[in-house]
Amino acid sequence: MKVIFLYTEIAGYIVNCFNELANKGHEVHAVRWEVNSEAPFQFELNSNVTLYDRNKYQNADSLLSFVKSINPDKIVCSGWVDKAYLTVCKYYKNSIPTILTIDNHWTGSLKQYLARLLSPIYLQTKFSHVWVPGRKQYEFARKLGFNSTVIQTGFYTADISLFEKYFDQNKEAKTIKFPHVFLYVGRYVQHKGIFGMWEAFIQLKNEDENDWQLWCVGTGDQYENKVEHPSVKHFGFVQPDDLGEIISKSGVYILPSHFEPWGVTLQEFALAGMPLLCSEKVGAAEVFLEEEKNGFMFPANNVKKLKASMKRIIGMDDKSLLDFHYTSAEVGKKINVDIWINTLMKV
Repeated sequence: MKVIFLYTEIAGYIVNCFNELANKGHEVHAVRWEVNSEAPFQFELNSNVTLYDRNKYQNADSLLSFVKSINPDKIVCSGWVDKAYLTVCKYYKNSIPTILTIDNHWTGSLKQYLARLLSPIYLQTKFSHVWVPGRKQYEFARKLGFNSTVIQTGFYTADISLFEKYFDQNKEAKTIKFPHVFLYVGRYVQHKGIFGMWEAFIQLKNEDENDWQLWCVGTGDQYENKVEHPSVKHFGFVQPDDLGEIISKSGVYILPSHFEPWGVTLQEFALAGMPLLCSEKVGAAEVFLEEEKNGFMFPANNVKKLKASMKRIIGMDDKSLLDFHYTSAEVGKKINVDIWINTLMKV
């Protein structure tokens, strides 16, 4: 089978899906937008996976001609922001599956009501199916007018083998001494909640004597405004394959986003065996965070509640943290690349 992915920004976890699909004997082609400077991922590709730069196709006609030359069996399109992608999907809609992927929640915004109103002529004429990460995105797809029979879930999945490897490498050492380190991995942008996270952590350090640290991995437009504190360490951007040493010395993963449609990192660090702290706005929490079993959730953009959740972690003994550690590793397996491939096959 030949599959074309019309994508915006690609990351390691979706490339892992491409590679595994190719390992099953399928041919994978992916058109992608240029690399985001805030997430300069590097990829190793299966020989049956080919990436193409979107900017090489100046208009919809040139992109459509390229897709015709591939003669695909299925098309998967990332959102509806690229008009040339939509042209391609409209051309193929009545001959092969054209699959729309969306990760936004229904918020009831004016823009979403407009999308709902226009969906019969703007989306349903171009896409035969919808593929979403979870329940909230499923509800959005239903509000856009797609029948439940053409909506699939489980579109986002972590690189299971990579992060399970990190768990296996570190479980013995963490049994002996659980690291008292909070870890944040993500972009340095306002809506990720990083400033509230730093404020809450520093308040805790000032109020109560404790040995916990906060390590932060990533880059972004707010990197130059990062907080400086003896117990806060910044690593800059790190490739997923190079996270091993940081994970081995980290204890609890924290994702304080004000808005996070899904958040694959929540699954990644659950698989690595890390207890989780995340805001209620992180979509992936519906699957990978089990309250008081492998972590805690807190209201978004609320420093007081975030601090209280961090304080709960600091107040736990290492044995309890270790229980969370093992629970996370199991919960992280709920979605995997085999499910992802099977879903694509049955569309």
